[in-house]
Amino acid sequence: MSGTTPPPPRVAVVGVNGHGRSHLQHVLDAHAAGRLRLAAVADPRLDDLPELPAGTRRHPDLGDLLAEGVPEAVVLSTPIHTHAALATAAVRAGADVLLEKPPTATAAEFTELSATVEAAGRLCQVGFQSLGSAAVDHVRRRVADGRVGEVTGYSAAGCWVRTRAYYQRARWAGHRHLDGRVVADGALTNPLAHAVATALAVAGAQRAEDVTAVETDLFHVHDIEADDTSAARVHLAGGRDLLVAVTLCAAERGEPFVVVEGTAGRITLYYTLDTVVEEVPGHPPLVTRHERTHLLTDLLAARAQGTPLRSPLADSGGFTRVLEAVVTGPAPRPVAEGFFERLELPGGDEGRRLTGVEQAVAAALRERATFSELGLPWTR
Repeated sequence: MSGTTPPPPRVAVVGVNGHGRSHLQHVLDAHAAGRLRLAAVADPRLDDLPELPAGTRRHPDLGDLLAEGVPEAVVLSTPIHTHAALATAAVRAGADVLLEKPPTATAAEFTELSATVEAAGRLCQVGFQSLGSAAVDHVRRRVADGRVGEVTGYSAAGCWVRTRAYYQRARWAGHRHLDGRVVADGALTNPLAHAVATALAVAGAQRAEDVTAVETDLFHVHDIEADDTSAARVHLAGGRDLLVAVTLCAAERGEPFVVVEGTAGRITLYYTLDTVVEEVPGHPPLVTRHERTHLLTDLLAARAQGTPLRSPLADSGGFTRVLEAVVTGPAPRPVAEGFFERLELPGGDEGRRLTGVEQAVAAALRERATFSELGLPWTR
């Protein structure tokens, strides 16, 4: 009958523990509001969940879930090295996908998944939440309008804290490789991957062909295989470059940010806050705050209305070039005892604070140099 309201789209959440719990809660809230229907959840551990709506199916894995019925959309929040295979299975079954970042653990997997998504005619949104913010488009417009003059370079920084418990959260945590597979759980490719992806988005360099070369400078303070304190120089088509400096061994958590430097000023995007600070000599700083669209909401709107995705898989190509350089380049170097402080934390946990790392990150951005190029003592 004409005028009948279509039923809300059915959504499944695969991976409902760890970060997946935030996805599950968003879907539960949207279900309660009538914007979608939680059709099913899947996870090997389903014994500690919030109350689920009546009729929600429970499965141990995605294969079992799809065998019982394919929803319109699947949210995948599973270990990095499982992303490619699970996303492939979901889109081949006929579902659209919200895939947690990084989308794949290797460039080869990215290429294969991209071809599969295109052949299946499905949508694949990558979970770089910051790309759902209107702040990214605002910065692009301000740069295009010449507010900072000619762009001289892009940079990104993040000073966060991770403890031993973080690296004990899962068997794959803190690994570059595990059981012969690439895992890519380093600072640049997982916890602070948003710094890289958001900077590439601001620079208009999200596709694979937009990144021409990547230099990495990787270290670890914790007893892990992957990096926790890292710098990278990303060369972009057109001659500009992006300098990234991050750490998970700061004294305290600071807000990560992306900077556009120009001949007439600079713009800083605090991407977790959706806040932009524009600084032009002779003028007071201009601070603006922007709305953010949840990427699942955006995916469902794209399904219904044909609007473009805010974070489509193809736009993770540039980020994947960086990831590939991180996991195939020189292994992260350990920082020697004496350059960091061990902190005893409740419950037998331990933190590690790299002395002066905040100043090192600031210097890297100021000098547009990696940590090793700065000649810092702990890099020798």
